This record gives sequence, C-alpha cells and structure tokens, in this order.
Amino acid sequence: MARLGRVRATGCLDACEHANVIVVQPSPAGRAAGGRPVCLGLVNDTEAAADIAAWIAAGGPGLADPPGVLDLYEFSPSRRVRQAVEG
Repeated sequence: MARLGRVRATGCLDACEHANVIVVQPSPAGRAAGGRPVCLGLVNDTEAAADIAAWIAAGGPGLADPPGVLDLYEFSPSRRVRQAVEG
C-alpha cells in the first residue's frame, strides 16, 4: 500500500478562531512542483475532512487541484506560524 500522507501532531498554531485547523503539507514531489503548505480552518464536519483526504490521495499541494469547496476553509496564518509550517 502506498503512503498517501503523513499526520503529525503539533503545538498551538495561534489560530484558535479557525479551529479545527489542518495544515496540508506537500509531498516531496509536490514541493518540487511548487506546492506549499495549505492551512485550512473550521474543518468541523466529515464531508470537509473527506474532501481533504481525497485531495491528498490525488497528490495534494503542487500535484492536484484542491476541490473548490476547500476555498471556503483556506486561511493565511500569521507570519510566525507560516514560518513554522513551511520550515
């Protein structure tokens, strides 16, 4: 079975107003194709989680276009948080 993604627990992202937050990191191939981490907030229902999982299975950032509905969940974190997730 191919590995589609990696889940990592992390500390606070200072984005409580967007809870539940999911950061989708690009795979090495996705990063090479220009993909960058995508922060998604207010992911509180199973349909949104299923859309995110399907996007990751299709390749994720840099390799697959996200479902249009994810535009409703995407947000830009503070510069400090952005540096932490991109680093």
